[in-house]
Amino acid sequence: MSEDSISLEADLSPITELPKAHRRVLGVLVEKAFTTPEYYPLTLKAVTTGCNQKSNRHPVVSYSEDDVLDVLDELREKGLAAVVHTESGRTERFRHYMRKRFTFTERQLAIMTELLLRGRQSMGELRTRVSRMVAIETLGDLRQELRGLMELNNVQANGPLERRGIEIDHNWYLPSENMTIPNATDLATSSDSDQSHIQTATTPTIQKPVEAQRDQVNEQLAELQSVTQQLQLDNQHLRDEIDALKLEHQRLQEEFDRMRQDLGG
Repeated sequence: MSEDSISLEADLSPITELPKAHRRVLGVLVEKAFTTPEYYPLTLKAVTTGCNQKSNRHPVVSYSEDDVLDVLDELREKGLAAVVHTESGRTERFRHYMRKRFTFTERQLAIMTELLLRGRQSMGELRTRVSRMVAIETLGDLRQELRGLMELNNVQANGPLERRGIEIDHNWYLPSENMTIPNATDLATSSDSDQSHIQTATTPTIQKPVEAQRDQVNEQLAELQSVTQQLQLDNQHLRDEIDALKLEHQRLQEEFDRMRQDLGG
């Protein structure tokens, strides 16, 4: 196989925003490179199927192959994708150039991929979903990678990463989409302060038992969230296997069509 190199005419200006379809197509290319490397680079049909799949996508879309091809051409112009020519020359395949355009770690690349495909989500959801591409053992590991992405303005959050309930999203939206996450820190701090004042003023004699009960509930909730996240991860692995089978079916169909054409059928 031979592939494009980044053209001298490509627009290599810094990437700070991308249209929705560009984010979806680029996310699919990177995701499949991680999860189904045996079928990568992808045919146009495979990229289109990946864009339109219902699992691990938000929102669900219905792009045509012509739509996807137009986006791939524009991504190539930005130096974000390349076409790979097979030896037969009959089936073009496509690959991403994210590693050439950015200095992301593998974890950061997987994080950006998940956010491009699904958008805003909690820290726990993000770690679970990214783990199907690369291992992120703890939320502390995730926070470390996110800080690097936030320093370069690739990622946004609605508060300090250490606060519970924080949500994360990429920062590549167009200004017209108005997708900045509202900051929840001030509201949460005010609520905590008010609650603390109420407990101190009205229930000083039962504060410690209440706190102990709250800690126990929090521990049980954390355990339940861990189990739920593992179930989500197992479910996603099954979905990825189904996607891989679909890609294999497409490959075999293309091979069958090629053989039939060679035989004059």
